[in-house]
Amino acid sequence: MLQARLAEFASITPLSVTSSKRLAELMAGKAALIKEIMGNALVADMKAKGAGFGSTDLIGQYEAFKANLIHDITVAEFADIYAETIAYGLFAARLHDESLDTFTRTEALDLLPKSNPFLRALFVYIAGPNLDERLRRVVDDLCAVFLAADMEQVLRHFGKVTKREDPFLHFYETFLAEYNPAKRKARGVWYTPEPVVNFIVRAVDEVLKTEFGLADGLADTSRISVDWDTGQNDPKTGKPATIKKEVHRVQILDPATGTGTFLAEAVKLIAERVKGIAPGQWSNYVENDLIPRIHGFELLMASYAMCHMKLDMILTGLDYKPSDKPPRLGVYLTNSLEEGERVEQTLFGLSRAIADEAKAASDIKRKTPIMCVMGNPPYNISTVNNGVWIKEKIKIYKKGLSEKKINLDDDYIKFIRFAQNMIDNNGDGIIAMITNNSFLSGVTHRRMRFELMQSFQKITILNLHGDSNKKETSPDGSVDENVFDIRQGVSIAIFQKLHQSNSDCVVKSADLFGKRGGKYKSLARLENQSTKFEEIEPKSPYYFFTPKDFREAEKYDSGFRISDLIPLFNTGVKTDRDPLFLGFEKSKIQERFKTLLGGKFDTEFARKYRVSDSGSYKITRYITDVSYDESKLTKILYRPLDQRHIYYDDGIVSRAGYKVMRHVESQPNLLLVLPKYATDEPGATVADCIAGHKSFGAYDINYAFPLYLYPDLNSLDNAVALNIHPKLYNKIRKAAGLTGPIPAPDSATVESGAFRAASGDARPDEVKVFDYIYGVLHCPSYRENYAEFLKIDFPRVPFPSSPEMFRTLSEQGEALRRLHLMEGATIGEAPYSFDGEAPEGQDCMVDKPRFEGGKVWINGKGTDGQYFGNVPEVSWGFPIGGYQPAQKWLKDRKGRKLTYDDIRHYQKIIKILAETDRIMRGIEMPLDEGAKTETN
Repeated sequence: MLQARLAEFASITPLSVTSSKRLAELMAGKAALIKEIMGNALVADMKAKGAGFGSTDLIGQYEAFKANLIHDITVAEFADIYAETIAYGLFAARLHDESLDTFTRTEALDLLPKSNPFLRALFVYIAGPNLDERLRRVVDDLCAVFLAADMEQVLRHFGKVTKREDPFLHFYETFLAEYNPAKRKARGVWYTPEPVVNFIVRAVDEVLKTEFGLADGLADTSRISVDWDTGQNDPKTGKPATIKKEVHRVQILDPATGTGTFLAEAVKLIAERVKGIAPGQWSNYVENDLIPRIHGFELLMASYAMCHMKLDMILTGLDYKPSDKPPRLGVYLTNSLEEGERVEQTLFGLSRAIADEAKAASDIKRKTPIMCVMGNPPYNISTVNNGVWIKEKIKIYKKGLSEKKINLDDDYIKFIRFAQNMIDNNGDGIIAMITNNSFLSGVTHRRMRFELMQSFQKITILNLHGDSNKKETSPDGSVDENVFDIRQGVSIAIFQKLHQSNSDCVVKSADLFGKRGGKYKSLARLENQSTKFEEIEPKSPYYFFTPKDFREAEKYDSGFRISDLIPLFNTGVKTDRDPLFLGFEKSKIQERFKTLLGGKFDTEFARKYRVSDSGSYKITRYITDVSYDESKLTKILYRPLDQRHIYYDDGIVSRAGYKVMRHVESQPNLLLVLPKYATDEPGATVADCIAGHKSFGAYDINYAFPLYLYPDLNSLDNAVALNIHPKLYNKIRKAAGLTGPIPAPDSATVESGAFRAASGDARPDEVKVFDYIYGVLHCPSYRENYAEFLKIDFPRVPFPSSPEMFRTLSEQGEALRRLHLMEGATIGEAPYSFDGEAPEGQDCMVDKPRFEGGKVWINGKGTDGQYFGNVPEVSWGFPIGGYQPAQKWLKDRKGRKLTYDDIRHYQKIIKILAETDRIMRGIEMPLDEGAKTETN
């Protein structure tokens, strides 16, 4: 197989390569082969070593890399880095090649710039006679690719600022996309648009001049004296020995530098200033006052090499003439989020070069007084950065938080913490980054914001918005676009720490909405000082970095919190394997679980349904000795108005929420389902079966609140109980005009489900209260008035201001509850005929749902295809939580043929949404008249 691939790639080297995209694709193909060969060779060598055959050069390099650079690196990851190193080392060499008619790996060693000694040291081995025979052929094939490349054509647009024209960005994106797209995603790699980079670099320069009194800004050459660790221990004390050392004050670091976009922009700004004053001193300035104080950390080898090449080319293009012994460029292959350590240098050859790289990076982390941290750190919830050092540092952002699950593990948060630590250690400085903007108003980020306010005297936020997860719009109602090709909103944050300042932190904020192109234009002309930032006052306990309107706080707080009234609740069901546990057809789930629990599944079954362990969920262990049980098949509310079948065994399901779901799994009940933080459309939904963790809100975890509690199987008491706090319930009943002592639920009525059949005044009191809450949560004025409060905790519901108000809202809530439970009598006729002719082979098949001319088309184009007719436009776009059910329901069934029951169900959805809109528009609440009572 490998030989066939080698032959294939050897045969496709073109006579001439003139496109940067094509060259990146060919490089990626060869690099993939190098990675595979290297990985196999290293595994074989290590087995041989284990059998007593001694070490090899490859093993020595791997062990040196593991000891000094990335401590938890695997053989596969080392092979990956090695392949990228070779590919980009040859690229860098070819860039400097003036004899275009020849190119070999031996030539490459001589051509590599001296500003990257690490790459040169590795190529001593690559270019030499001792190169592993298993690698030699494919490396020489890659040299042939570069020999065929017309580098002048490949780089003809170098220096242009747009993503499409800059060949370095082509390589960055195209190479990773071809070579290892999963790696690009895992590391959270995103290109930073030039206007964003330009604004951030200019802002840092401006702050240095105006706030720190450095007239030359980023070009400043002033020096300070620091205690410098010599790397030796004091013979008397045994502690690290230090000396006084003069270093530049304005030390600049990009801790996730990628291809060096921020550093390159800083170099261009500095060059313009220096050359405008003393052009003849530029080369001297570069070596003495520029290179020694610009630093970049990067973990992806491809990006690392690209950054070196970009900076080298920019400096050359700016007329820098290197001396005989130029300093190395300060970009290092390292993980910013690993602690800098003292590195012993007793090695030789490539191992010594690896140790030198590690020591240089460590010196920056441990000893260099970094004053300016800028960049675009990766955004990645499923972080791969879980080292001991950053885990310990991030604890400060979690101190005192009450949440059981605190999501502060996104890489961008860790990079902010890293930068804060650097500036705190220095005593003053600036952080300027574009990041995910969730930390500005996320509830679990409240301690993070508090700690940032303790470190910095001035925090300036330019919120660029663009969050398509939240369906953000501009103030004029138009679509708000992201400056990146991502769904998560972003912001630029500038943190300033002034030495020995005891002043309180001032937080200012501004918003930038609109189309992407408009945002780019605005950023290009914006000045940090002249932008109209609004001063905000972050208040305890949340310290929001966005303007909030809490004028209604006292009124809102006078209501009762849902979680106080209904004390037993839990997150909805989360399987971590939905394609395995859930389905549209009961028979297919039966078949799957008979196969799974019978132990008869093959590797294809295991791959398709992810029957493998991950994290704390050990599915292979859980299914051992578990037999198929037909009674475990039940219904689940998966999305609004979308019930599916599930195999619900709390011993197998990842997060079953059984303490709540057992009360509704096979018994009549009502579940109120809502998120703790209303990131999506606020409100709630209702279920009479178990509910999924995304059954209402798409963005945040949903919680289920059961109305009734059934006795445990082993309990001697067979009575059904209310899941309602008695004191609060009494206060609500009193305000609602429900007299007498609290009636105990009638077990027979509850267990038969008759409580749901009762309507109007015949409903049990607890159901009336449930419906009252449901009506309030669907009140438009309630949602609008208390929008900010609904984003930060479970809703508070006002006590009824009068029995009449309670009765009206409870009846409206009842109507909505029955609609959302899809009770046929409540829905009535759904006059939305299913008609039209499908394209051949697509009868009743959902293809690309769309709404046009009062029709919901499920397939076809134009006026051809099948559709539901006479559909109100409001139904198509009506939101419930984080979804538009009329659209979501069809999109989830793309490629499926709708059955008769499916068609009838969808017709009901259209009617339910239209009726929900009608009822909600009629819900009115006197928000200025809360009942005069106190909450518990």
